[in-house]
Amino acid sequence: MTPELEAAYAEPHRRYHTRTHIEQCLALLDQVPDLMDSERQVLTYAIWWHDAVYDPTASDNEAKSAEMAKRDLRDLDISLHAREEVARLIRLTACHVVEEEDRLGEILVSIDLAILAAAPLDYDAYAQRVREEYAHVPDEAWRAGRAKVMQHFLDAPVIYPDPAFRALFEDVARANIAREIASLA
Repeated sequence: MTPELEAAYAEPHRRYHTRTHIEQCLALLDQVPDLMDSERQVLTYAIWWHDAVYDPTASDNEAKSAEMAKRDLRDLDISLHAREEVARLIRLTACHVVEEEDRLGEILVSIDLAILAAAPLDYDAYAQRVREEYAHVPDEAWRAGRAKVMQHFLDAPVIYPDPAFRALFEDVARANIAREIASLA
């Protein structure tokens, strides 16, 4: 990890999008079987940089994180192809939509959303940390906006595009999300 990346994940406004989130994502990646070394390395870079830029008042965090990754990985002498793939994967985390047959995209998006299937107390702590990151948003606007975002996940045919993650997490995530939406009413 670069010093700039380390500093980014330690920014004082972050409550959920911290190094802990990255470490949890990396631990999930370690459990994914049947990846070539090059695929695992690209996913590792994508995980490290996917939330590198995180400003809750901005809508271009993923795009900026992708650009930061490309720059930092160039400085680390990572191939152009790998840098472009890392950036592409990071951009997928903006809307969590993945094309069919995009295995690396499916894995990254599923890993990023794994928190949605946490045990209820852990899920509630996650939701509270995200709320703290959006402290600048008044409560009424937060409840409406958060409910809309979470309803989008419930309305999707699947939350986890990777079949293995879906089998493990989908039902629990849907229950957590429904419970959170009810609490926001």
